[in-house]
Amino acid sequence: LQQEDGSRQRKERKKTVSFSSMPTEKKISSASDCINAMVDGSELKKVRSNSRIYHRYFLLDADMQSLRWEPTKKESEKAKIDVKSIKEVRTGKNTDTFRTNGTYDQISEDCAFSIIFGENYESLDLVANTADVANIWVTGLRYLISYGKHTLNMIESTQNNMRSSWLGELFDEADVNNSRKVSICAAVQLVKKLNPGLKNVKIELKFKEIHKAKDKAGSDVTRDEFIEVFHDLCTRPEIYFLFVQFSSNKEFLDSKDLMIFLEAEQGMAQVSEDTSLEVIHKYEPSKEGRLKGWLSLDGFTNYLLSPECHIFDPEQKTVCQDMNQPLSHYYINASHNTYLIEDQFRGPSDVTGYIRALKMGCRSVELDVWDGPDNEPIVFRSVIDVLNKYAFVASEFPLLLCLENHCSLKQQRVMFQHIKKILGDKIHIDPPKPEDCYLPSPLELKGKILLKGKKLSTNCTASEGEVTDEDEGAEMSQRVSIDSAEQQTLCSFNEVFASRCASDFPGDFVNYNKKYLARVYPSPMRIDSSNMNPQDFWKCGCQIVAMNYQTPGLMMDLNIGWFRQNGNCGYVLRPAIMREHVSYFSANTKDSVPGVSPQLLHIKIISGQNFPKPKGSGAKGDVVDPYAYVEIHGIPADCAEQRTKTVNQNGDNPLFDESFEFQINLPELAMVRFVVLDDDYIGDEFIGQYTIPFECLQPGFRHVPLQSLTGEVLPHTLLFVHVAITNRRGGGKPHKRGLSVRKGKRSREYASMRVLLIKAVDDVFKTAMLPLREATDLRENMQNAIVSFKELCGLSAVANLKQCILALSPRLTGPDNSPLLVFNLADQYPNLEHQGLLPEVLKKVTTTYDMTSKTLLENYEAVYERFLQTQKAAMEFHENLHDLAVKEGLKGRKLHKAVESFTWNITILKGQTDLLKHARSEVQENLKQIHYAALTSNLSKGGPAGGSSGSESKSRRSLEAIPEKAPVEEEELTDEDH
Repeated sequence: LQQEDGSRQRKERKKTVSFSSMPTEKKISSASDCINAMVDGSELKKVRSNSRIYHRYFLLDADMQSLRWEPTKKESEKAKIDVKSIKEVRTGKNTDTFRTNGTYDQISEDCAFSIIFGENYESLDLVANTADVANIWVTGLRYLISYGKHTLNMIESTQNNMRSSWLGELFDEADVNNSRKVSICAAVQLVKKLNPGLKNVKIELKFKEIHKAKDKAGSDVTRDEFIEVFHDLCTRPEIYFLFVQFSSNKEFLDSKDLMIFLEAEQGMAQVSEDTSLEVIHKYEPSKEGRLKGWLSLDGFTNYLLSPECHIFDPEQKTVCQDMNQPLSHYYINASHNTYLIEDQFRGPSDVTGYIRALKMGCRSVELDVWDGPDNEPIVFRSVIDVLNKYAFVASEFPLLLCLENHCSLKQQRVMFQHIKKILGDKIHIDPPKPEDCYLPSPLELKGKILLKGKKLSTNCTASEGEVTDEDEGAEMSQRVSIDSAEQQTLCSFNEVFASRCASDFPGDFVNYNKKYLARVYPSPMRIDSSNMNPQDFWKCGCQIVAMNYQTPGLMMDLNIGWFRQNGNCGYVLRPAIMREHVSYFSANTKDSVPGVSPQLLHIKIISGQNFPKPKGSGAKGDVVDPYAYVEIHGIPADCAEQRTKTVNQNGDNPLFDESFEFQINLPELAMVRFVVLDDDYIGDEFIGQYTIPFECLQPGFRHVPLQSLTGEVLPHTLLFVHVAITNRRGGGKPHKRGLSVRKGKRSREYASMRVLLIKAVDDVFKTAMLPLREATDLRENMQNAIVSFKELCGLSAVANLKQCILALSPRLTGPDNSPLLVFNLADQYPNLEHQGLLPEVLKKVTTTYDMTSKTLLENYEAVYERFLQTQKAAMEFHENLHDLAVKEGLKGRKLHKAVESFTWNITILKGQTDLLKHARSEVQENLKQIHYAALTSNLSKGGPAGGSSGSESKSRRSLEAIPEKAPVEEEELTDEDH
């Protein structure tokens, strides 16, 4: 089998620092666990803005009234913070101290947190050794802020009530004899039923450990023991930390908590309390929770494991793209040597190869036909029977049959008779005319089989009573629908020649493929049936890249992953820049694409579940040392990979907690591949993978189902991740980003027009120069303001505007619980209005949240219209561009350059128009989020009072933006002396 690409380099790199997943042997699974761990204390790094970092031991006083650290040069009574003075606990590197620290890049986002305290909103900025320790302190401190000295009493009164009652009922059902105990075998099966990914031996061992600790004789299990084992084995701490973050520090999520989570985190639209209650009734296991409308930790876990939280966008599971464009505008899922089930050197031929490929959504199969005994072409009849039965099982869109015809004329006649008799009207009859390069659409060809192959020879004499070769050959040619215009519409390229075209003529190759179908097949030198990288040719616009389906590995993962989108129908619409008649794109671009807004992909690998030992691994125990790779595949500018650290000896529930960031320059052609490998392997390191198109990613907290090397889903084997996508300005390194923002327009890059040396045309393009600058300023100013606003709200670039307002809302409430600031929702733009004297830090918030996003809305129409006018005027020259250039005396290279520059300029204009439209849509979405968050947070004026995001349909105006402004520095939040 094909080895994983790049595995040799990985083996050289991978011996990096490992870490054990938990700070102590005891699994943290409750708020009281967090409080107890804080009382015991932890070593944390204390960060100062002057790049100094101090190692200190922090602990919570036993009375839970204050937080202390040691050693210190101060008096011990000054090296503390009163819990009641804490205003907020922030996660990540989201204060000025972190942003201006010289070691910013070396500090893990997932290990950093800040305690904001005092009337002046000072910050104590800390970094834990692991993300788990940071989560413990953040969770415990937030509980203390909410409940003070009554925290433990509150926890004890509510903790595990719903879980205990639910598990108790399940236990009683299993206790058929009412003996208040069940056999250990029955208890193991009961736990296994609730968590199928657990190994029986691990569950049984846990029960035995409990019995041994109690010096208990016998092996029967009591109700309390069953609940204890479930609690220890089935509570996922990473989900618990997430759960309490959104539960307002309760032991359950109510319908409003869940509503905020679904909308703000999971990106659900138009969420109501009814939506939340539906989720609760569907996933909450306890009767009490369903009755009260509460989602327990177990219900929350069930929801996160459900198909609703799959990483793949459900809209892409059905055909969702325009299927009415010419065939040349689509990538087509294609198989090479379909009849082989192993490699081409020694592998047998079998029709099952066709069945497998067709069931996987393949829309182009290959068949070599040779003369066989008894006047029957070898395997032809069998394959045609299979096509008749399976051609449209997985997809109703056209199937391309590539015939490699090696038969004599006599057996060609037999081929024709089989096609006519078996496939009948499934064969597409109406071919394009040779002089016409028009190709029909997949929609027009639904249920049809297109034949591509050599035409029949017509130079032999007919026997008496036979149809003449000329007649039969004509009919066969008519049915070989693509070949009748083969020279114009479809060309097959050997991968070596196609690679040369891609390398030497990257722009011309893309332009050729706008009009014609290109099929790339593997080099004959691949006698092991290894696969080429399909993206090497997809980026050139090649529609049909034929893959050896029988050979698993990275390349087939990419092919299978790519065609998952659009309902796995075998057809994927190519990027617009590769379809538009006048557009400029080079397949080898190593930079951003003209007119395409780069996206920033943020992925956090949180944890894994139930990783199996690699199948091909040698003699070692069942324990694995997993680590994960995130790979980006696409145009050269987008290809990248990053890996987590290794978690030692934990394949059951390893915690990674590592965040990565990737810039995606051409999102329409990018794919994300998650790979899990074993760092302590003998022979084989591959555990599982999952490949997904970038545009199919769902934002929020998602589970990724891993697949084996051969593509089977590994049972209960998952990665738990968080996904967020922002624009380029919305992410990056904040301290450097802030610097670039402060430079303002001086450092700003503006799109430029190229000179054609054709005066009339150049004069038209000159009219776009000012609108290009204006459009860029409108977009960048708006995006800069969003960055500043997120920072002032204490959130990272990953956050959305609804999360910003929700995070800000506690600071906007005065001592008497009256709001200091409210959003006036009576107007189109939700203005922030003062309700009294504001602290300095809130003045900066209001300064940043200003009216400048109105600038984009007010100027959008004028700039947009000028773009359209320039495009229209320029395109009037398009048909006669060559003649105009000749009249201007241009020839040879200068003529070619002028045509290319025209295409470049039109691409820039179209792209900038699209970017401006996208910016306005972003503004509208942001204003909508602010509007709804103001209602949810009871910070609204002039809208429905005390509303929630479920009652938001009352005011769906064209809500439009969040502020643009020169950046405002957050007030320096000082730490006391070290």
